[in-house]
Amino acid sequence: MKHIASKMILIFLLLLQAPAQIWAEEQKRSEDGISSFLHRLFEARTQLLIHNTPNKITSFYLPKEKASRFALLHEQQRAKYLHAWAKKREVTFTEAKGSIRIARIKSRGDTAEIFLLHTLKLTYRYTGQSKQTHSFGIGTRHSIKLKKIQGAWHVAREWYLDPIEENPYTIPSDSVKNPFPMDSSSIRDEKQNQTSFVSKRRFNREKAINYANKYAGAAWGAGNNHRYNPKYLDYHYNGGDCTNFASQVIGDPEEGGGLPMRGDWYYRYKQGGNTAWVQTDSFKHFLIRSGYGKQIAKGYYADVMTPTPSHPQGALARLQPGDLIGYEINGDIDHFSIVTGRDSNGYVFVNSHTGDRYHVPWDLGWDQYTKFVLIHIND
Repeated sequence: MKHIASKMILIFLLLLQAPAQIWAEEQKRSEDGISSFLHRLFEARTQLLIHNTPNKITSFYLPKEKASRFALLHEQQRAKYLHAWAKKREVTFTEAKGSIRIARIKSRGDTAEIFLLHTLKLTYRYTGQSKQTHSFGIGTRHSIKLKKIQGAWHVAREWYLDPIEENPYTIPSDSVKNPFPMDSSSIRDEKQNQTSFVSKRRFNREKAINYANKYAGAAWGAGNNHRYNPKYLDYHYNGGDCTNFASQVIGDPEEGGGLPMRGDWYYRYKQGGNTAWVQTDSFKHFLIRSGYGKQIAKGYYADVMTPTPSHPQGALARLQPGDLIGYEINGDIDHFSIVTGRDSNGYVFVNSHTGDRYHVPWDLGWDQYTKFVLIHIND
């Protein structure tokens, strides 16, 4: 009897485990299907940026549903903007590569919620010039809702902060041609006139640039396995992380530029930064007031590109790697980026957070209504 009872208990336990095992296998198959769909979706969207064939991504969406249609139009508009910008700047995009890292899939029946990171590499060359190319990276965080209809997944809704989202009809014209060699003579003169108090605060420009490249997040080209510096809080969902990142670049004492923190600009580890450390306008005012930085110029695209008596090669030409660009909209600074170099034709490129940028052309993602605030960091 004991033997029979043991067998019955074993059978009972197996019967209990079977539904759980079947459910787990079904869940795995579902997640595999979702993952496959997402990889195909992002590959199609990546190629759209090069070939600009908007109808090729329509099948991934539900055009009759408002939220899905909005997501579709955003991607189509994004490609249209990129091609319009390229035409204005006389460049041709030659390659696009992307990859996704799925952080979370939460599926329930015919719906699924996904959070993922997209790493994008774009390559261009100047039209009619040599075959020399420049590649830059963009990284974005996506919250996506999928819906399954007749056995196929579709994008029902999507949200992300897009670094190249802009109206393709409001791109400023490039009336001034490249190249613009770096004009550092006047900056050197200004350094000689600085007080001894300012000159003691040495800014390590090389380390600042290396920091900006290492911690550029999900963008292609970034280091640290595409992750931010874990010493600092991430303000991505709390107003944006661009100013926090710019402060790190110039102020981190170990890997960054090493400008000393002080009572009106500081970061408390595990607590966060003060207003001037994380808020755009406060950061800009601090830089100028403290003597850490000097505003070279402020104006629209043509204003900072066009040669003037005070800026014979254009104000933008005076920026050095490690300097900063603020992007002002309707009187308020909306974003900060760090100058990290120039492409083969002398065009300035920048790094930033929210969304993540690595060696991106400095005006990509901005329009004719944006004012650019050029700030030189005093060495």
